[in-house]
Amino acid sequence: MREIVIGTRGSLLALWQAEHIKKRLQEELGIACRLEIVKTKGDKILDVPLAKIGGKGLFTKELEELLLRKEIDLAVHSLKDVPVEFVDGLNLACITKREDVRDCFLSVKYPNLQSLPLNAKVGTTSLRRSMQLKALRQDLDTQSLRGNVQTRLKRLFDGDFDAIILAKAGLNRLEISQDEIPFMQVFEIDEMIPAMGQGALGIEARITDPLFSQLFALNDDETFICTQAERSFIRALNGGCQVPIGVHAEIEGANIRLSAILGLPNGEKILKESLCGAKKDFEKLGISLAQSFIKKGAMEILAEAQEMAFA
Repeated sequence: MREIVIGTRGSLLALWQAEHIKKRLQEELGIACRLEIVKTKGDKILDVPLAKIGGKGLFTKELEELLLRKEIDLAVHSLKDVPVEFVDGLNLACITKREDVRDCFLSVKYPNLQSLPLNAKVGTTSLRRSMQLKALRQDLDTQSLRGNVQTRLKRLFDGDFDAIILAKAGLNRLEISQDEIPFMQVFEIDEMIPAMGQGALGIEARITDPLFSQLFALNDDETFICTQAERSFIRALNGGCQVPIGVHAEIEGANIRLSAILGLPNGEKILKESLCGAKKDFEKLGISLAQSFIKKGAMEILAEAQEMAFA
């Protein structure tokens, strides 16, 4: 069988993720692989907040173009970066087992969010995190923090920020622990609802490629159900990873609970709600919860949030 080419971004975290999939393909399916590193628009433009430079496809478009030209055979993505709509001919072949879904507070001087001084500077790439931080403490000065994990940590240690917020999944994968950072505190889900797909990896491939069906062997059923429920919620709101929306699904026996939040980045308007339904109806549950949000003015709030982000 031919050697499979895996497309990936070049950060240490992206490379860890691609190497993880490469190892699984080799060990579990006997498929020989090599990596092809690709720089995406989101990697090239680091001096502008993410919401101002595109949103949908920011970290996936270049990889998708290479897939369509058959220059790579699959692309490994952080699922939270993957738009809910795909270009013709491409789709997710599988979603692998999820890591820790939660967000994490990191600081050199302060043990937790509550101990930060008045008007403390908190770095984050995410309007979703900014919204929920402001809801917890309106005085916080949330500022854009771009770059890979190592760049963000360096800026924290250089004193640019009093604290930063990162995904716990990335910290775990890179084996970054409290041995290196004086203060780390994980937010519980009800304190800060994660991004759609956070902690999961999605493998994108050409639908017509025989490899597409083979890749499903790496799929994790529970992660698939939960993240598809989350993605159906986002799709129904026509949202993406660069709007202030958090959504998280969790299986409870034969049922699934979906919790979501959306609002303005400054935390002044927020909708938050949960819905429980049969596990088999996971996609319908996402749509039902979105419809409930829409009835309460979600689309108007998201339009206002977009205006604020681009101001």
